[in-house]
Amino acid sequence: MRRAEATAAAVLGDLRAVDGALYAAVAATPTPTLDRALRRLSHAADHSKISLTVAALLALGPGRSRRAALAGVSAVALASAAANLCGKRMVRRQRPDREQARVVVDRHVPMPRSASFPSGHTASATAFATAVGVVLPAAAVPLGALAVAVGYARVHTGVHYPGDVAAGAVLGFAAAAVSLAAARVPLRVCS
Repeated sequence: MRRAEATAAAVLGDLRAVDGALYAAVAATPTPTLDRALRRLSHAADHSKISLTVAALLALGPGRSRRAALAGVSAVALASAAANLCGKRMVRRQRPDREQARVVVDRHVPMPRSASFPSGHTASATAFATAVGVVLPAAAVPLGALAVAVGYARVHTGVHYPGDVAAGAVLGFAAAAVSLAAARVPLRVCS
């Protein structure tokens, strides 16, 4: 048992090192053309504003569009609750130190006071994209790309480690699957 614990601790230490190195690499890479756009995207994703706006537009349409909106909003609610009420309270990972990593000030968004792990923004954006994409396949690629951009923006602005974003994405996929299953929407991987 002790050997398994020691191995697990060593693996976690290595993963933390890789996570920190990826964060530092993003921070050290000059991207003045992207800084403003990614800062705005990160802010626009606060409180799932982007997803809820898309859902409102979808809800104006008939049938499948309306069902996609409902599926997306349900998935966001579940992902947000799981990330913010459970995940962050259980793990309690500290936010990155932007000053130590020398994240350019032009990238900064307000540093959240909540724990860093998992990324709630990424969980919600991924949950929305996945749920809507299952019900309305034509929306899957653009919403998936948007979810990836939201996740990256959270690292770029210095408020999350890449591991927080990866965990948020996994949580978002799971929330969408649970939400769709509860609504009895058939999941089709490839059709």
